[in-house]
Amino acid sequence: MTVDEQNEHQLVNKRHRHEGPQKHIVAFIFSIVLTLIAFAAVAAGGINPAFTIIILLVMAVLQVFVQMGYWMHLKDKGHMIPIIFMLGGFFVAGTAIVTALSWMWWG
Repeated sequence: MTVDEQNEHQLVNKRHRHEGPQKHIVAFIFSIVLTLIAFAAVAAGGINPAFTIIILLVMAVLQVFVQMGYWMHLKDKGHMIPIIFMLGGFFVAGTAIVTALSWMWWG
């Protein structure tokens, strides 16, 4: 092995390894299953509406985590700044919603 080949081999070992499509395929299938469960809960008709809403909210929260984790790559290292900005946005939106509801309730 020449010096150049050894250096290239070391660089390949130090690089971030590509995870491949397997995890993305699993995440896609999981997203489809969550969507089908939500559609089935609404289409069933005989289920209590409050329970249907709970099922939809749980499926939506799980879907958000799958979308952000796998499709937006927030599970990877080096994505702390986008996560902080998104949490800040959720805080501002939540504060606006609570404020609007309180104005409507007591206004």
